Amino acid sequence: MSENKTQKKSWFKGLQAEFKKVIWPDQKTLAKQTAAVVAASVFLGALISVIDVLLKYGIDLLVK
Repeated sequence: MSENKTQKKSWFKGLQAEFKKVIWPDQKTLAKQTAAVVAASVFLGALISVIDVLLKYGIDLLVK
């Protein structure tokens, strides 16, 4: 049982050490990247919607 606790402590210490190595973005960079992700998501969502409508229309023409 104590070996399991030791492993958990070791794992959390390793996790903490890795988090200290991370270079966190500043607020301006974070805002730009967030805006880019939101814009790309909206664009791709619209593109998929258009393709879906066109395919549905084409399939309806073939079936009728």
